[in-house]
Amino acid sequence: MRPPSHPLLEYTVLAVPHRKMSTIASRLRRKLLAQNTLTSQVQTSAASTRRMHSMENTKSIAILGAGPAGLMLGRLLDLSKIPFTIFERDTEPYNRQGSGTLDVHPGTGQLALKEAGLFPQFKELARFGVRNRFVDEKGKVLADVGGEGDEDRPEIDRLDLQRIIQETIPPEKIQWGSKVRDVARNADGEVEIHMADEKVESGFGLVVGADGAWSKVRNLFTSISPQYSGTTFLGTTILPGDEVYESADSLAARGNFLAIRGYRKIFLYYLGNRSYKIYVGSDLARNQKLDDALLSDPQKTWKSVLSSDFNEWSPTLTDLVSKSARGYGTWPFYHLPKEALSWDPVPGAALVGDAAHVTVPNGEGVNNAMFDSLELAQQIIKHWSGDLDQAVAEYEKTMIPRARTNLEDGEMMMKTLFGPDAPESLLQAFGFPVDGSG
Repeated sequence: MRPPSHPLLEYTVLAVPHRKMSTIASRLRRKLLAQNTLTSQVQTSAASTRRMHSMENTKSIAILGAGPAGLMLGRLLDLSKIPFTIFERDTEPYNRQGSGTLDVHPGTGQLALKEAGLFPQFKELARFGVRNRFVDEKGKVLADVGGEGDEDRPEIDRLDLQRIIQETIPPEKIQWGSKVRDVARNADGEVEIHMADEKVESGFGLVVGADGAWSKVRNLFTSISPQYSGTTFLGTTILPGDEVYESADSLAARGNFLAIRGYRKIFLYYLGNRSYKIYVGSDLARNQKLDDALLSDPQKTWKSVLSSDFNEWSPTLTDLVSKSARGYGTWPFYHLPKEALSWDPVPGAALVGDAAHVTVPNGEGVNNAMFDSLELAQQIIKHWSGDLDQAVAEYEKTMIPRARTNLEDGEMMMKTLFGPDAPESLLQAFGFPVDGSG
C-alpha cells in the first residue's frame, strides 16, 4: 500500500529562520554527476511524439492526483480555459485520514495561491504566529521559536488547503475513485493511463504526475524508486474531551510541540478544529509487521511496538501515546536519491511535487509542490498553441535544480532532526545553544 502523502512536519523546520536553513542546506549542495537513461521505447518514440504534440494542442491535460499540487495545477489551467481532467484514487473529497497541518511560505506556496486568486480564502483559515516548542525526552525546553509576531509562514490544515483549491474547480473536471494501475507508452508513442478497473485513458496532450511518492508516471522518467529512510511515524488524533487532551493542550498551547531524543519523537500539532495531531516516531524496520488489527488498538500498539523505545521518557509525554483514545495510521519516511533527477526529455509527460522529488519532511514539501504547479502551468499556457514538450523542458530548467536542493535539504534533515544525535544536532545546525554553549 502506498504510504500517505506528507501531511505533517511540513513546518517543523520552518520555526527556524529561513536564512539559517538556507545556509545549512547550501553546505550539502553539490553537482550531480550521475546520469540516468530512459528505456529504448521512450527514446525511439521521442521524435514522433514531439511532432504529434506540436500538432495536437487542442488535447486536454491529464493530471494524476488531487492533492495540493494536482489541484493547484488544475485551478491555474482552468483560469486560462485550458481543458484538463484530474484523476484521483480517493472516492470523494477530504476523506484522507491522518492529514495534519502545513505552513505556507511567501515565495512559493503563498505565491501560487495568489496567482490562483485564492489568497484571501487562505488567510481566512490560516493561523498566524504559531509557536514551536522543542523539548528533550524529559520535557526540558530546548528552544521556543515562532509565536506572536511571526506572520510570514502561517499554518493551515491540509484538508482546508485542499478544499480551498478544490471548490474552485468545476466538479466534472475531477474523476474521483480513479485508481491508476500504471502509466505506459503505446506503440504510437502516446502516453496512456491504465486504470485498476482495466479502463484505459488516452488522447491527452500531456500527462502530469501529481500523484505523490509512489507516482505511476515517474516510471517514464526513471527506474529509481523511493528509499526507506529508517524512520516511521505513527499518527492519531487527540480530540477535546479525550483523557489526555488537557495535557496535550497544556504542552502545545495551541501551537506545535516537538519532543526529541535520537530516533524517537513525540510531536503534537494543533489543528483548526481544536484537536491535536500526535505523531510518534521510531526507527522501525521497514518490514516490521504493523497490521490494521494491531494499529486499531492504541494500548496494544503502545505495549507491543513502542513502549520499549520510550521507557526512559517522561510519563507526561508517554501518557499522550499510551492513553490514546483511537487507533494509529502509519507513515514510513521515504526519499528519492538525487540520481533520480537525471533523466532525458520524456515526451508527453511531466512531474510535479513529491512525484518528482519526494524526501523526508523538510519544511518545503507542499510549498515546492504548489510552486512546481505554478511554473508548469505558466509554461503550458505560454506554449499551448505550440509544443507542450517545450513547455515541460522550460519548466524543468528551474524545477530540477530546485528539486535537487529539496533532496539535499531532506538529507540534512535526516541527519539533524531524524538522526541518532537529535536534538543536539538540530540545535547546533540552527545555531541554538547546546548544553549551555553558544
